[in-house]
Amino acid sequence: MNSTNDKIKGNWNELKGKLKQEYSKLTDNDLMYAEGKEDELLGRLQKGLGKTKDEVNTIIDRLSTTETTKA
Repeated sequence: MNSTNDKIKGNWNELKGKLKQEYSKLTDNDLMYAEGKEDELLGRLQKGLGKTKDEVNTIIDRLSTTETTKA
């Protein structure tokens, strides 16, 4: 499992809210998370945002880092 998947599993509700705020075009369906399906979620985010896998990972890293530095 990679660090992005760990961040998704650990803080998904917070990350989902931040993604919705920053990228309003994402739908609830795009942001649906199921345990063990992190790669599927990343694929939906790639498609919904029109970004590469690396770009999506960078967004998740940035948003999750923002949260941990505020705590």
